[in-house]
Amino acid sequence: MSTTRQHPPGGLGREPDGTGTAPAVPADRQWRTLSLRDASGIVPMARDFARQALHDWGWLPAASADRRAAAEDVLLVVSELVTNACLHAEGPEELRIACSSKMLRVEVVDGGAGQPAPRTPHRAGRPGGHGMFIVQRLCLDWGVTRTPDQPGKTVWAELAAPA
Repeated sequence: MSTTRQHPPGGLGREPDGTGTAPAVPADRQWRTLSLRDASGIVPMARDFARQALHDWGWLPAASADRRAAAEDVLLVVSELVTNACLHAEGPEELRIACSSKMLRVEVVDGGAGQPAPRTPHRAGRPGGHGMFIVQRLCLDWGVTRTPDQPGKTVWAELAAPA
């Protein structure tokens, strides 16, 4: 899993900064965007937003244990990425979720300069320091996209759609 691999511009949908012309996006790709600027209760708000998107896209209510687990994985990844932006990147600015028939992409935009990376947990039984390990374990891939000469970044993660 890569923490810095950048996909070709527009290769997985619209540009993370919303600018530029993207190549043709798969016809079945659907985007949802939630502004998190100046919001309170950001993590529960992000989870509720993601849960509603999963309902709208037919992931929920889940017809099987595998589909339920896939939806719960998405909600956990949303929570971890948004929490990471709250703790380490001056807070999240925006949550984006895209769904296609084969995968779901989560993007969290923040103004921070740091580089997220899984940390070696010093004590497995203590809270904290496990968020990016969770993301790495649950996702097909994840990484960071930066716009040259602009502050901040977009942390993204991709999960497989349930079969």
